[in-house]
Amino acid sequence: MDKRIKPPAPYHHFTKAQWSNLRADEKMTLSREDVKRLRTLSDPISLEEAEDVYLPLTRLLSFYVEAVQGLHNVSTRFLDTPDQKVPFIIGVAGSVAVGKSTTARILRALLQRWPASPKVDLVTTDGFLHPNAVLEERGIMERKGFPESYDRARFVAFLADIKSGKADVAVPVYSHLVYDVVPGEFVTIDRPDILIVEGLNILQPGDLPRTGKPILFASDFLDFSIYIDAAESDLRDWFMERFFRLRETAFQDPTSFFHRFSQMSRDEAGALGKMVWETINLPNLVDNVLPTRGRADLILKKGPSHTIEEVQLRRV
Repeated sequence: MDKRIKPPAPYHHFTKAQWSNLRADEKMTLSREDVKRLRTLSDPISLEEAEDVYLPLTRLLSFYVEAVQGLHNVSTRFLDTPDQKVPFIIGVAGSVAVGKSTTARILRALLQRWPASPKVDLVTTDGFLHPNAVLEERGIMERKGFPESYDRARFVAFLADIKSGKADVAVPVYSHLVYDVVPGEFVTIDRPDILIVEGLNILQPGDLPRTGKPILFASDFLDFSIYIDAAESDLRDWFMERFFRLRETAFQDPTSFFHRFSQMSRDEAGALGKMVWETINLPNLVDNVLPTRGRADLILKKGPSHTIEEVQLRRV
């Protein structure tokens, strides 16, 4: 008999009902119409789910923000440095089609409506993809979304600027219509109280130098991280569902990079969408995205209906 002591499980596990009870007296500040407006094309989130899952989460985040601010105050007193606002950064990670954008938007709307009315900004990592011309030159256009397709140094520099309190930090604009970074277009992030960063690979640590030289990763700047999880078969189905909906809507635009898909038969388009999933999105999920799940502070586990069935919170 093996009498070795097992290490404690890294996460607390909650059913949706158990998690919902942790909202305490937190009031819902979104309406049904708000939720409908904030959800993305293929994510059928309801007001009830927002109330059961994201309301308790914002209550937890309020405690985290307060704790981080307290730690910052202690540090400034010890170092006798001027006190300045340090943004709280939340990361939202997960596979293509899992619903990261909806989660980020719902969180932003709820956080903005805290009594203190904090300034909450939202950034996706799409703007930090290398332009298509660079991907083509490097021969990795078919690996768009993989870690090497991002300008990781630029992304880390952006997060460092945000954490240092720098004003008007520029973020490149990515267009899903033309499937590329838009030359010369930027949005500016100006000293938010809270910044939500949404992307596939934001929890990935990368390789450490053998010399032991200090190196920064994007995950080093996150104060709280969320991973949205689902079975691979469900993710594939949701991707295909979104693909066909886009084929009937956005892909109809003649200026769309994917306009040619709208001209194909449904069977032809479906075969191409399946190929994209199997040759690009699935390998990226298995090799790069899923391995970062265990680094998240919170895991939201979705079932086949796209609704959250389980919540896991990292033990502190």
